Amino acid sequence: MTTLLERRGAVAGVGVDAGVPAHYGDPLREQRTLYADGGVIDRSHRGIIRVEGADRLGWLHSLTSQHLDRLPTGEIREALVLSPHGHVEHHLVVCDDGEATWLTVEPTTSAALAAYLDSMRFMLRVEVGDVTASYAVMTTVSGDVATDTLVPRDELAARVDASGLPLVGHAAWEARRVASRLPRLGFETDHRSLPHELGWIGRAVHLDKGCYRGQETVARVHNLGRPPRRLVFGYLDGTSDEMPPPHTPIELDGKAVGYLGTAVQHSELGPIALGVIKRQTDDDAQLTVAGMALKAERVVDA
Repeated sequence: MTTLLERRGAVAGVGVDAGVPAHYGDPLREQRTLYADGGVIDRSHRGIIRVEGADRLGWLHSLTSQHLDRLPTGEIREALVLSPHGHVEHHLVVCDDGEATWLTVEPTTSAALAAYLDSMRFMLRVEVGDVTASYAVMTTVSGDVATDTLVPRDELAARVDASGLPLVGHAAWEARRVASRLPRLGFETDHRSLPHELGWIGRAVHLDKGCYRGQETVARVHNLGRPPRRLVFGYLDGTSDEMPPPHTPIELDGKAVGYLGTAVQHSELGPIALGVIKRQTDDDAQLTVAGMALKAERVVDA
């Protein structure tokens, strides 16, 4: 658990975000600060995996959806690990420093991913280490640019203070993410999620690379152009101050047509959300979630 939870006014997040402060007493003000002045966010609950060895990039290239074979030093890319049937299992942010490749992943997922990677080493020159206990993710936002920095965990508080940026909670980061229409593993995904449904084609899936697990499904769905579901952004009617939790059913005429991902109170836009609905659902469908009307807009084309 981060020491920043000891800061004055700190309120812990919930669910997988319980290990970091959601806010420091005034979440809407922190959102406005993040947009106006930038900020620094404690994201130390994210998992971190370090991969060493001469074969690391080619090996990761063969296991993930992204083109990593000749990843330039310092360049950041997103990648997915898929099931044999093409469903999303892990979402990775990848960066190589010239000596090792660093993977940051969603909270609670690093152990499972490290175990999978370790099982796939065979005779290659790679070493996989889950270093979540030793390193932490510190995210800084300046204008439209967000930057993750990996710091020794025992230096996190000092590095946050030295950044010179206002300290804001993780809830402000989540509000920014939802407003930016960016999906998150475990929130906008379930066990059946395909990359096409979330807008990860191009961003985290490179279509012009060799075979990897799940690649056949990716190619087939891409060529047919008919993923069964699609990501939407929506405005909730605000009849309740309490935001529904992830995976609350989205309904049309009393029948479920999808599920809610992340719902937040945004300082400028009001109550907003991301969700996933059936592809054939009309754009002007009168959707509801937890008794609230949801006006949905396409994020991913059908």
